[in-house]
Amino acid sequence: MPKIRAVLFDMDGVLIDAKDWHYEALNQALSLFGFEINRYDHLVTYDGLPTKKKLELLTLERDLPRGLHGFINDIKQEFTLQLGYAKCKPTFNHQYALSNLKKQGYKLAACSNSVRKTIELLLERAAIADYFDFFLSNEDVKEAKPHPEIYLKAMQRLEVHASECLILEDNENGIKAAVASGAHLMVVQDVNDVNLENILARISEIEEQL
Repeated sequence: MPKIRAVLFDMDGVLIDAKDWHYEALNQALSLFGFEINRYDHLVTYDGLPTKKKLELLTLERDLPRGLHGFINDIKQEFTLQLGYAKCKPTFNHQYALSNLKKQGYKLAACSNSVRKTIELLLERAAIADYFDFFLSNEDVKEAKPHPEIYLKAMQRLEVHASECLILEDNENGIKAAVASGAHLMVVQDVNDVNLENILARISEIEEQL
């Protein structure tokens, strides 16, 4: 029976404790035009979605002018980069986990609904970029999470079947994408759950059932 050969990671809330940075950055941009997403709506509706999708929802639900989308998106990305540069720092548990998984022969990729520039910055600031075979952003797919395209594309590039793949996700949209891809899932409550012991325990649990 096939064993786990690849581990795919969401970024925000899994590898990088950046969910609040995205929330804060978007609200900074929206506040210029008198809009705001409250904490409850963020957690229930918007968490894990790409910024463009969030803006579409705001237009449908609260009449945010569609003509502002591009400007707000650009400003939000700049605010996110500023917050990431100031706040993102290496986490030993993540470096240790990724380096050991790599040594043990697992293929690794990061798959995020964030834009490419943000992913590059945060992975570099966290000092974990070099452990990944590659990363995919929302710019690399036609359909963002909760659609499984980003994970299916990663599996194709890594040349692994879904049954040989473990995905780490933390929010509803990411979990839906992981499940729809057919891969195995490890649900993460916060970034502290992402450590070598927990990942290897989940892999062992999966392989015992195969």
